[in-house]
Amino acid sequence: MFFEADMNGKHYKIEISETKRAWKINLQEEEKEWRKYDISKDDYRLVENVISLIFEGGSYVLDVIGSDTEYNVYARAAYRKVTIYNDEAILHESLKKGGAMGGGDKLSAGMPGKIVKVLVNKGDAVKANQPILIMEAMKMENEMRASQDTVIKDVLVKAGDSVESGQTLITFEVAKKK
Repeated sequence: MFFEADMNGKHYKIEISETKRAWKINLQEEEKEWRKYDISKDDYRLVENVISLIFEGGSYVLDVIGSDTEYNVYARAAYRKVTIYNDEAILHESLKKGGAMGGGDKLSAGMPGKIVKVLVNKGDAVKANQPILIMEAMKMENEMRASQDTVIKDVLVKAGDSVESGQTLITFEVAKKK
């Protein structure tokens, strides 16, 4: 499973997999290296929706209350508010950040994906809300649209290209008003 989470003003990426004997957890705080943890199933218990575990020599009791993306996690005598994004929520958030032609002069990929179709060419005048490309991310096709009237300066991708998060896909300039 892959999640992203926000807690105390910090953003984390989390990968969790289960083996027969352990939970494998990879955690990356924004702009830092991935850290890898193994939690033995012998050191983990779930009792009445409360998790008890031993982690790096310490004993933890975790109580999680919440729904949708907002959770309160009680651990070590303190509550922490955590926002957790699953695949669909991550996709929507990334498209809001990088998938719209907003305040800058370029369209960037909000997350890794594959370009399905490019709907514009260099020099095209594009109206606000006009589709400009279709990108597949997390097994969903997403139509990216212009947020304002623009002129396409350059198209840096083609159908079939795999793209990374933050990669510039299209550059543009705001259309001059007549």
